[in-house]
Amino acid sequence: MSDLGSTFLELDRLSDEDRLLRDEVHRFAVDVLRPAAAELDSMAPQDRAAPGSPFFSAMIELKKLGFHELFLPLEPGTEDPDGRIAESKALTQAIVLEELGWGSLGLATAFACDMVPFMSVASFGSPELKKEIFEPWLNDTEGKFHGCWAITEPNHGSDYVSLWDTGDGEAPKAQLIAVKEEGGWRLNGQKSAWVSSAPVATHVALHAQAGAEGNLRRGLFAVLALDTPGVTKGPVTQLLGMHDEPMGELFFNDVWLPDANVLVPPGPLYMLFGDQLLCMTSALISQVAVGVARAAFEEALDYARQRVQGGKVIAEHKNVRLTLYSMFEKVECARAYARKALEHVVRETAMLGGTAPATAFASPRHTRAAQILTKRIAFEVANDAVQIWGAGGLSEVALVEKLFRDTRCLWVEDGTLEMLALNAATDIVRHYEHETYNPSEVMAR
Repeated sequence: MSDLGSTFLELDRLSDEDRLLRDEVHRFAVDVLRPAAAELDSMAPQDRAAPGSPFFSAMIELKKLGFHELFLPLEPGTEDPDGRIAESKALTQAIVLEELGWGSLGLATAFACDMVPFMSVASFGSPELKKEIFEPWLNDTEGKFHGCWAITEPNHGSDYVSLWDTGDGEAPKAQLIAVKEEGGWRLNGQKSAWVSSAPVATHVALHAQAGAEGNLRRGLFAVLALDTPGVTKGPVTQLLGMHDEPMGELFFNDVWLPDANVLVPPGPLYMLFGDQLLCMTSALISQVAVGVARAAFEEALDYARQRVQGGKVIAEHKNVRLTLYSMFEKVECARAYARKALEHVVRETAMLGGTAPATAFASPRHTRAAQILTKRIAFEVANDAVQIWGAGGLSEVALVEKLFRDTRCLWVEDGTLEMLALNAATDIVRHYEHETYNPSEVMAR
């Protein structure tokens, strides 16, 4: 595995603090994330989530460094008329996520998933819920708390993405049902084997159908401790790649969910919230995908400078040079667009500390495009890296082999690229001429 460092030429103007942060996160990626990811990649599935797994030691070190604190919402009422606060905050977050993605796609994804339930409580929870759930997580330096986001079900994966393109009559019924009772809800059903961090999580951000007669569009969003009676975890799922992020099923058998834990109750706001949550996660995972793409490019560049074929290093061969340029171009374009999309989301979305008025919301078409573009580029660059390495790139001892497997998973994770593209296309067809995002149109669908 190569390490070309973190001192490459940036188009963004970085402050001294930004550069120091980038160097710190990069060194952490080299010293902690890459060794942990390599070890996890070769372990049996259940061992990845067992006590003493490198997953936990990596997460503990992440929490000790306090990188999660950089994603806290700004104080309510913060004014940012020229957008400079949002721009600076987004750049800081992008730097962190790119370097974490460079180190390990799975562990960077776990870092992002961890934040979803707790940041949701920080933004929408009651003072009591914040004290009970958010504050212990925020101050945790021992890895006692870890979050996951459970949305997909065995029969419903990309269906959740397509909900914003369909009417109520076209939405299928969910497999996790919440039935209203006095003071709360009774949960029964399950979530799919693709829930990132589920086997290692202590808390879950949960989507459930509200009422047995409802459907996926008629849901609620809640946060729940996974040691609640009736919750069980399935085995760790073995996938093609991303072995450094344990995934698995969650089962709910007569589980009690208090009303206080429901952050978004059933009603028109549920669809709007889900739409904006996807905007946020799309913007965040885009930065991680850029980091993975850069890792693959740098592996290819370093190898091409050293590998001799035809009497000279292969970087001197024109076809290899052109491939390296194409890879560089893709990484740079991905970074530029992903950072702009994240800046937009930070400015407009309260969950990431938005400073815009309450009537402002993030753009689905642009955030979906960021996710689609960066994930597509990450796989294409990893594929080119394997080609430059040749037969050596097919060996499991080569990092590019792991990156190839990991980036292929990105084309399915969080909704297939095709479904994300169709979702963005619907927004384009219906609202292209609109200068602002109109939430009433989402709630009316």
